[in-house]
Amino acid sequence: MTTSLSPTTKPSSLQPTAQRWRGLIEEYRRYLPVTDSTPVVTLHEGNTPLIPVPSISAEIGRGVTVYIKYDGLNPTGSFKDRGMTMAVTKAKEAGSAAIICASTGNTSAAAAAYARRGGLKAYVLIPDGYVAVGKLAQALLYGAEVLAIKGNFDRALEIVRQMSEQYPITLVNSVNPYRLQGQKTAAFEVVDVLGDAPDWLCIPVGNAGNISAYWMGFNEYRNEGRATKLPKMMGFQAAGSAPLVSGSVVQHPETLATAIRIGNPANWEKALDVQHGSGGSFNAVTDEEIIAAYQNWAATRESSASPPVRLLSRGCSR
Repeated sequence: MTTSLSPTTKPSSLQPTAQRWRGLIEEYRRYLPVTDSTPVVTLHEGNTPLIPVPSISAEIGRGVTVYIKYDGLNPTGSFKDRGMTMAVTKAKEAGSAAIICASTGNTSAAAAAYARRGGLKAYVLIPDGYVAVGKLAQALLYGAEVLAIKGNFDRALEIVRQMSEQYPITLVNSVNPYRLQGQKTAAFEVVDVLGDAPDWLCIPVGNAGNISAYWMGFNEYRNEGRATKLPKMMGFQAAGSAPLVSGSVVQHPETLATAIRIGNPANWEKALDVQHGSGGSFNAVTDEEIIAAYQNWAATRESSASPPVRLLSRGCSR
């Protein structure tokens, strides 16, 4: 059934009465490299919740409270949207007509969505057979040109870096500094909700961009007096793809966690700086432990202890 307006029908004058979230760049503009003339490309990403996980809190005990920063509620379903709003905004500001990335899933979806929103063309290189199918479907639906290569993510990243150096196309993987500028806002949101930085932050590590971005955000808030402390940063890699744990490149990384199946992190040095600066460490978890952690998060067992300590957990097993 179709509905049409008669000539006497007036358009609705309804407007939101409550202040709505405007997206990361507008909400945290003073912390980001943008000006009044920057053409902001946004899908109103960010403002994702901290969700208590009582089952893990109870298992750890000792008065610890565990929260998950649920960035799966971003527009394309991952934290990559935080970085992509900045990367694509700055690409558009620079006059770029196209962006390119290597991806095993999340980055491809985010790049394609924000490129579409900003009127840019998106090109994605994926390792054949090693990509999250749902994310690839998003990239295709948003109009990205997707090319599969024989090889892993590290080889795909090597190729797109070379292409961005030789052709007028903007690389939007996490080697792009604007990606980390956008992703640091997750740390701002954590402090805004908790009132201070957590004692620990646990985070999965692939290319090591997100752990570097969180550390940047926590430091900026602490330096401004909006946080009184810095968390101990704990990075977790899959056992079959753990170069930061072993201290050497993994030539053939293997894990069911496709987003972190990376054997040579592009932000390796930044990640080591985070480890040393925070007093944290990198640890490996098996695929079986990853699956068990997902199952445990959904449990409802409550802790009887009064929790004076806040532990923020994001995407890692204990």
